[in-house]
Amino acid sequence: MHKILSLMAVVSLLAACKEKTETPREVKQYSIDQFYQTEGISGGVFNKDESKILLNSNRTKIFNVYELNLADTTIQPKTNSTVESFFAVDYVPGTNNFLYSADKGGNENSHLYLQKTDGTVKDLTPGEKEKADFAGWTKDKKSFYYISNKRNPQFFDLYKSDTGRWEAKMLYKNDSGLDVNGISYNERYLVLTKAITTDKNEMYLFDAQTKTTKKLSTDSLGDATYNAAGFELNDEYLYYITNEGNDFSYVVKYNLANGIKEKFFSTNWDVSYMFISENGKYHVIGINEDARDKVLLFDHATGKEVEMPKLESGAISGVTISPSETKMLLTVVSDRSSANKYLYDVEKKELKQLTQTLTSEINSDDLVDAKIVRFKSFDGLEIPAVYYKPHNASSSNKAPALIWVHGGPGGQSRAGYSNSIQYFVNHGYAILAVNNRGSSGYGKAFYKMDNQNHGDKDLKDCVWGKKWLAQQDYIDTAKIGIYGGSYGGFMSLAGIIQYPNEFAVGVDLFGVANWMRTLKSIPPYWESFRKALYTEMGDPTTADSVRLKNISPLYNTEKIKTPLLVLQGTNDPRVLQIESDEIVAGAKKNGTPVEYVLFPDEGHGFVKKENQIKAASETLKFLNKYLKKEEVKGKLN
Repeated sequence: MHKILSLMAVVSLLAACKEKTETPREVKQYSIDQFYQTEGISGGVFNKDESKILLNSNRTKIFNVYELNLADTTIQPKTNSTVESFFAVDYVPGTNNFLYSADKGGNENSHLYLQKTDGTVKDLTPGEKEKADFAGWTKDKKSFYYISNKRNPQFFDLYKSDTGRWEAKMLYKNDSGLDVNGISYNERYLVLTKAITTDKNEMYLFDAQTKTTKKLSTDSLGDATYNAAGFELNDEYLYYITNEGNDFSYVVKYNLANGIKEKFFSTNWDVSYMFISENGKYHVIGINEDARDKVLLFDHATGKEVEMPKLESGAISGVTISPSETKMLLTVVSDRSSANKYLYDVEKKELKQLTQTLTSEINSDDLVDAKIVRFKSFDGLEIPAVYYKPHNASSSNKAPALIWVHGGPGGQSRAGYSNSIQYFVNHGYAILAVNNRGSSGYGKAFYKMDNQNHGDKDLKDCVWGKKWLAQQDYIDTAKIGIYGGSYGGFMSLAGIIQYPNEFAVGVDLFGVANWMRTLKSIPPYWESFRKALYTEMGDPTTADSVRLKNISPLYNTEKIKTPLLVLQGTNDPRVLQIESDEIVAGAKKNGTPVEYVLFPDEGHGFVKKENQIKAASETLKFLNKYLKKEEVKGKLN
């Protein structure tokens, strides 16, 4: 662990407890409606002649599928949903028909749909409680793979469907929690993984020809995770990502013929993903480098790194390579602008911006860049965080602040653009997004530090983050709150219960209030992950229930004296609405100011723009009233 900390100290932008300040300045304040005029786009796949791309956009306040013409950058809607969010999967090879995915009201039971050029739509996975996910095309592009739990709600089987009659057949029956993690091009090999804990799984290679299964993971080098990255086009090698025998994950090249493993790529941060382009000319490696994405492109045959195009602003966070391998679709991110798409012509070395997602009503100079900072926690451990400081904050104009806690357990706050964060900061709030011990992205040892210790040392990291904020001379020390969603919502509730004198307000978005109930009521398709989650959190059917009850906010509501805002989706399959109902009822018994906002058409997180606007707007009203303690008059800007 000392080696990790010394590395982090080198890259840290903060060498002392005091953060170097910029010259304060006033900026224009923008309304929540202006912020959410900003477009969110994602995905991006090329059509058959590489003249267009299929992507997702929420420009109509809900995600739909769009087609963007690469020549003139015009964009046309391909779906027109007004109720559910639709997300593009891919064009059906050789056609302009396409697949998309959608659930109902955030219930997470996603289906795969085929939409033809005449606009007709077919649900390819119509089971009432079925959850299905696309798993790739066959080598000849005449069929596609998908996983589905229609046979058994607890496990996902592998299916193959042709693109003629759209009839599916099962290729692999999963009865033991061995999930399909990769498929070789000749369909001889399946990579299977089994969750053991949240920081350990097992990987197997199933040979459909010999009907044998070989274990690729090992227990001899300690706990490790494994994830398939893909096969060589001739199926000679398997590539996978693991942290076996190492603190950070790296890429392994495995020879299927002789079983020899070799380290293919490693660095001082976690490798997030790797893929090989369609005809094997390039491979791409994504790295989680100190809460930011880093993308590397290589000539696959020589292993030589290929220079990526230079950008005037932002950074490349994702790459899609066209089938001809002559074009690349780049996703470019910035702290002060939502993601945009660029087209890069590899042969001509020409870069073209395809989208402009930040609304013209907002001057990006009025927004703030994220800074990566570090602070010492109660035991001296160095904790990383992503920090947003308002432009007008100064020793004579002190800012209120929020400790921001990510979801999980085991998530990570990342630098990059967020409408809600920029909205709060634009209205004068500093935000410190703490990556407490147990967060991903900082090595295996750091990730395991909160196992069966949730609501204790990880929460203390947040408290010591608050102390770091209080040391900045432009922060109002009496006006620091805590905000979090899901697992972060639990941390927010635990924070105001265990540390009532530290946090002036709490904001809980669909947070866990009763760990015993949540752990017992997890969605059936998490069955293969259940044991892993129980190992990290505790088993509610054993003596662990005592500790789980003690840390559950629901059993400590009499201690809630801090103003509290709770936001919840009624269709949430992970944290049930009753969790929020009961925490609100318990807090109100104390006479504590409690505000509760329900979203009847959302699940675990808010996808629809109108709901995101409402959530952010209600949160700012609450913060202004109970943290800034301003009188709210008229319409909120």
